[in-house]
Amino acid sequence: MKGTSPRKLAVYIALIATIVEAIVIIAEFFLGMEMHWWYIPVVLAVLFSGIYFAVYYILNEFIYEKINPIYKTLHNYDLGRRDFRKAMEDKRLITNVENDVSHWALDRSKEINQLKELEKYRREFLGNVSHELKTPIFNIQGYILTLLDGGLEDVSINRQYLERTEKSINRMISIVEDLESISRLESGELTLDFENFNIVALVEDVYEMQEMLAHRYGVKLQFETGHDKSIRVFADRKRIVEAVNNLVVNSIKYSRSGGVTSVSFEDQGDQVFISISDTGLGIDEKDLPRIFERFYRADKSRSRDQGGTGLGLSIVKHIMEAHHQTIRVQSAIGKGTTFTFSLNKAKTKKGAESSKNKLDSIS
Repeated sequence: MKGTSPRKLAVYIALIATIVEAIVIIAEFFLGMEMHWWYIPVVLAVLFSGIYFAVYYILNEFIYEKINPIYKTLHNYDLGRRDFRKAMEDKRLITNVENDVSHWALDRSKEINQLKELEKYRREFLGNVSHELKTPIFNIQGYILTLLDGGLEDVSINRQYLERTEKSINRMISIVEDLESISRLESGELTLDFENFNIVALVEDVYEMQEMLAHRYGVKLQFETGHDKSIRVFADRKRIVEAVNNLVVNSIKYSRSGGVTSVSFEDQGDQVFISISDTGLGIDEKDLPRIFERFYRADKSRSRDQGGTGLGLSIVKHIMEAHHQTIRVQSAIGKGTTFTFSLNKAKTKKGAESSKNKLDSIS
């Protein structure tokens, strides 16, 4: 009898026992046993009451001892006997406990899977950090040992090896600084300084900074339509420069010689969408979900040849999240890659202060 309360179950059991006893008494009466007429209802009433209260008490105690620990585990709440009996009578507890246990088990299963994923990510991250730092460290060690073994007196190699040592040291510094930036962005320690500025002019500044790199790789830097007008946005200019610079450098390094890096702007209500595209080799579809992970490289051998720390896209993603904006990527092998992120349009002074306070409160 699914959903039956202990009270009803006690009534059913007592009623069945009383009916059985009534049948026995009637049988004895017809067999000629002497008894008073009032004997039958009294005996049956006492029997019914005794069995009812006994069964009701035993069932309540039994179920309470079994259910209460489960309820306490699920809801972190010790259900008193009075509340327990009330819940049992309106069937709330018995009806819901199975669903509660199922949901609890499902949630625990999800948590375990998440912990396994985090543990896997932690192992990969530590392995990647050690690998990225190991290369410049071994390079530095090799250069220093060569210089100590007599190369320091050889004018043909001493300066060359010292310059290579400096490059390896700078690479280590870049890795540590990028890791520090990500850590500060994730922890919320990094305060964003919001202001109104021209995003088109910002991209032009980044193009000027990377003009020599683009020339070295044989890549043309250009704007799509709409670049000739001012588009003002509300964000942390310094961090957006960092994000755009990372995306442009990434686009240049992974383009073919003679390729093009282009930037376009799309007005969408209160937001502006900025797209940075290249005509490079593209990214395999299976790698797209992971490209924003720290140190993840779709083409590991080629990526390390390009330099960099492997943290650029991860930093870009965290900068966008700190602004409560989104970034997405579209790519096709042999056709190139496009990164698109959103920014809020510039506001009046009053509106900017209101938005900044709202973002600070969310952070």
